[in-house]
Amino acid sequence: MASSAVVAGLALAAAGFAGRYVLQAAKHMEPQVKQALQNIPKTAFGNGYYRGGFDPKMTKREAALVLGVSPTANKNKLREAHRKMMILNHPDRGGSPYLAAKINEAKDLMDGQK
Repeated sequence: MASSAVVAGLALAAAGFAGRYVLQAAKHMEPQVKQALQNIPKTAFGNGYYRGGFDPKMTKREAALVLGVSPTANKNKLREAHRKMMILNHPDRGGSPYLAAKINEAKDLMDGQK
């Protein structure tokens, strides 16, 4: 019984020393990590996200951004993009009703129905 308490105490002490070592190493590495992160090109993580919210009245540019197509995309591209976005964001599958409405609004605007 006493030996298991000693082993547990040694394991706890080893974990504490390891954690202390990791924290000290991280402090010395911080400037190097920041420099490395700044050198990574922004396109390494894809195109990134569009920064900004929705406009009060949807424009053709915003509709194209929502659907992920060119503002001059043909009807087949629009239909495929709308279908893909609705599969990913449909409220029946856990998506947001607000986003689904915006996707439908974007399709209607780009399709010329509005």
